[in-house]
Parts: sequence; structure tokens; C-alpha cells
Amino acid sequence: MKKLIVGGLVLALATPAVADNDWTGFYGGAQLGYGDVTTDGAADLDGDGIIGGFHLGYDFDFGQYVLGGGLDYDFANIELDNDAETIEGVLRLRARGGIELGQGLLYATGGWAQASADNLDNDDGYFIGAGYEQIIGSNLSVGGEVLYHEFDDFDDSDIDIEATTLQARVSYRF
Repeated sequence: MKKLIVGGLVLALATPAVADNDWTGFYGGAQLGYGDVTTDGAADLDGDGIIGGFHLGYDFDFGQYVLGGGLDYDFANIELDNDAETIEGVLRLRARGGIELGQGLLYATGGWAQASADNLDNDDGYFIGAGYEQIIGSNLSVGGEVLYHEFDDFDDSDIDIEATTLQARVSYRF
């Protein structure tokens, strides 16, 4: 009988935690991962390396669906073929929308991106991608995402840049 009562209390206390999951609010955190860059046009270069940075955003929870937006920046040092050019960073302004899966969120994302390179000026492009985020504590979530970036005619150089990134993310939700 004692085990039944304790089991019932544990179940009663655990159930509201799952049911009360609300994605509405601000979040901020960091990401770390890998980037693969290729170019086409006036030069065919490629390179890969570690990227990482910080993100901020806000989500609205509409029941089973979540919509939000954010801003993030990744530092990079991706050398393209014999140090002909180095990608130094990517700034993104994003929208995201997804479906709640228990304590998780499966989402699609996309928006404006700006890349910086060492011998060229910053240039604008776009990105699209998908990710998954899991709440692991009252204010903490972890996840991962894959993004595809495209920058056409980077800094009027007749070089098109494509980049794919894969990152792990950790966020504190306010």
C-alpha cells in the first residue's frame, strides 16, 4: 500500500510538469558545431571547421504550435583552400515555427544571414534549416539544428558561397 501511495504521488507531481510546458518567452544561449563551405563562380574553393556563438530569441506558444524569432551570431575561422579566403562569422535574423512533441519542439527556421570574410566585405544572403529542442529543466533546453546558407555574388566578386552548419545548442529560457 505504501508503494502504491508513493507511486501515485510521484505520478501526480510529474504529470503537471509535462502538461505545464510553455514555450512562450525570451531565451538566450550558446551553440557549437561544424561548418562546411563551398564556393562557385570566379573561384571554386572549399573548407570546413568549427563554428560557435550566441543566440537570443522569443517564442509564442499557441498550444501544439510554437512561432518565434531570434538573432544569433557564430564566430568562425574556416579557411578556404590554402587560405585564399577565410570565413570569420555569420550573423542571422531568424523566424522559426514548430510542433510541440511532449517536452520537445521540432521546428523549421529561416531568414536573413550576413557572412564576414577576411579579404572581402560582409555580404547578405539567406538560410533555411530544421532543428529539435528539448526542455531538460524548468528553464533549460538543449537541441540541435542543421542550416543551409547561400550568399550569391559575395561582395560583387562573382563568387557564390554555400555553407551548411550542424550545431548543438543550449538555451536558458526566461
